[in-house]
Amino acid sequence: MGHMSEDRTKERVASTAWWPKWEQEWSEYINTCERFQKANRKNRKKYGLLQHIEEPKHPWETINMDWVTGLVPGGKENYNAFLIIVDSYRKSIRCLPCHKEYTAMDTALLFWNNIIST
Repeated sequence: MGHMSEDRTKERVASTAWWPKWEQEWSEYINTCERFQKANRKNRKKYGLLQHIEEPKHPWETINMDWVTGLVPGGKENYNAFLIIVDSYRKSIRCLPCHKEYTAMDTALLFWNNIIST
């Protein structure tokens, strides 16, 4: 279970326990609880505005990349992931088998060898 909101947690405590000045102690505890402070939406950065992406005029001008990991290893190389590359102009994808342990350099080489040099 994730971290409950301040109000839900307070309701839960109030339904099972009571002691003098519990609400004051509750407030002090919440304000010092590191886990609550990290989960608290008030402390998160505000979401930015969506940015318009110009429609590409040429193939491979704008691409999107993402990983699919956690796959059962397969093939001669025991690949356990895919690098998915989407060409926004053609709306086509390339799925490149790889390993989830790939570094940034491995990823760059995979992209270079399978997209740029072909």
